Formats: sequence, C-alpha cells, structure tokens
Amino acid sequence: MPSSTVVTPLESIRLIEEKALANAPLSAEEALAVLQTPDELIFDLIASANRVRRHYKGDEVSLCSIINAKSGHCPEDCAFCSQSAHASTAIPTFDFVGSGKVVEGAKAALASGAHKFGIVTSGYGYSGKGPKQDLNQILDAVAALKEGVDIHRCASLGIVDEETARTLKGAGVLEYHHNLETARSFFPNICTTHDYDEDVETVRAVKRAGLRVCCGGILGLGESDEQRVELAMTLRELEVDSVPVNFLNPIAGTRMEGAAPIPPLDILKIIAMFRMVLPDKDIKVAGGREKNLRDLQCLMFAAGANSTMVGNYLTTIGRPANEDIQMIKDLGLNVKN
Repeated sequence: MPSSTVVTPLESIRLIEEKALANAPLSAEEALAVLQTPDELIFDLIASANRVRRHYKGDEVSLCSIINAKSGHCPEDCAFCSQSAHASTAIPTFDFVGSGKVVEGAKAALASGAHKFGIVTSGYGYSGKGPKQDLNQILDAVAALKEGVDIHRCASLGIVDEETARTLKGAGVLEYHHNLETARSFFPNICTTHDYDEDVETVRAVKRAGLRVCCGGILGLGESDEQRVELAMTLRELEVDSVPVNFLNPIAGTRMEGAAPIPPLDILKIIAMFRMVLPDKDIKVAGGREKNLRDLQCLMFAAGANSTMVGNYLTTIGRPANEDIQMIKDLGLNVKN
C-alpha cells in the first residue's frame, strides 16, 4: 500500500490560506492547526493571514470607540467583569449618563479618528427577566446622537429580544454588540446567572431585526485551544458581521484576578485563526491588547485584524488614540473614514 502523504506545518499554513482566500469553510481541525503552529513559523502564519486580510479588507483599518453609559451593580456573575455585583472592585458606579454625555463622547470619538461609537450599559439587558426602565433614556440618547453627530451608531445593552432590537433600530442604532464571551462548553465556568442560549438568541434576534451584529469574546479565561476554535465556529454559524477579539486584563477583586496572561505569540496565532475561520468578517482586536501584546501590538494587523478600539475601555484605560493612528500609518495602512 502507498504510504500516506504527511503534510508539514508550513504546507498546512499554505493550504489553509488557499481555503480562506476562496472563502471555503475551514474544519475545526484546520483551525486548531493554526493555533498550534510552531513558534518558529509564526511569521509564515502572519504572512498568510495578512494576505487573507488584504484580500477581503484591503488596507483600511476601522476604529471604534465606546462610552460607559451606565456602570456597575450588574447582577450577572461573569468571572472577569469588574462591573459584576458579585465582584469586589473599586470601579465608579453610576446610572445612565444621559443624552448630553453620550453626544459629547461621540464627538470626542469622531475627533480621535473613530468612525463607530457604542453606547454600553451594565446589567442583564432588556429582555425577559431584565428591567426596562432605562430604555427610553437610551432611545433619547440614540436620537440625539443621530441628530448631532455623523458617526456609525452602535449599542451594547446586554440581552435583548427582537422587539427591543427593532425599537433600537427605529431610533437610529445601526449595529448591536453582544459578546458570547467564550465557547458554549466553557461558559458555565465563567457565568452561571444566565444561559448561553440567551446570548445566542440575542444575536439571532438582532439579526432578524436587521441590525449589523458585533459579537466575539474574551480569550485567556482558562479555555483550551479547542474551545477557542469552538467559539470561532459558533460565530461563523451565527454569521456575525464584526468579531471583537479581547484578551483578558485581570481586574483585582474579580474571580479572574490571578489569571496568567496568554503569551504574545499565541495571541497572534489566535488572531490569525479568527481571520482564517471568518475570512471576510471584520476582526477587531480590542480590550487587553496593550497589556498582553506589549511590543508586538502592531503585528495584530499583520496577523489578520482590520479593526481596533481606540480610547478607554469600560473600566480600564486604553492608550491615546493618536498613538494608535500613528501606528496604523507607520504600517502603511489607512484609517477608515
């Protein structure tokens, strides 16, 4: 019998690149192979991911910014979250900031180079068991944003049903953000106060309402490589539009405060995996990039990202937007208007 052909790791990278360029679905085994690329081949992998990024996204980098519009006192027990009522953190807590602050934040985001701006609130959301008392305030803020600032309007309000999603769209929301956070098989280790299916149904409800969907997760929560692939495959199945890839920045007082960081080379492999599995989607490297990638941060774009968040995060400080814009320009890339 003829011996079976052995595919080397370098040949595997090339074959995966060819499939991604053809937008042919990768198998879970192929995605796992990306994560398990030997370190000595990291630049070969990055080169392949970069070609896929340029094929689908050109040389434009999309920048987004957010406002923490309602902070703390969240009843959910997400292990990583400083806003959880189950954590013991010293973050500021406040009710909805109002339309004026939202518009002011959007104008600052636009001036910093962002073309997307998200209103983010803590809490379960606006569906089922969630309270709805703040929704009118949010709708007023969205309307003021639509009237006063020429920016792509996003919202991240937790779990919502289709009726709420349609109401938000009617007010002027263009895109809804709702992370799955991690793989279904790992989710019970991270959150026990709501079910994974509630998050999945939110994504489906938002899609049915006709909104763009921004949905990803946080890496570095203790999940395995296989579970990282599982998350990517779920996002592909849900046909989300934008995939925020966050890396844990442990916050003192949360259950994840002692978590070990993911090595920078492994982070680049993760970004490349998401690009190869979701070749034509926006891959946005967001929270934790500064702390975890350190001096390799600029390589996130070569590894497949075509988007990032500028300015501060919900309860942690980002770096100045002008530094990110300079980094993008130094790479020969262009900020999307």
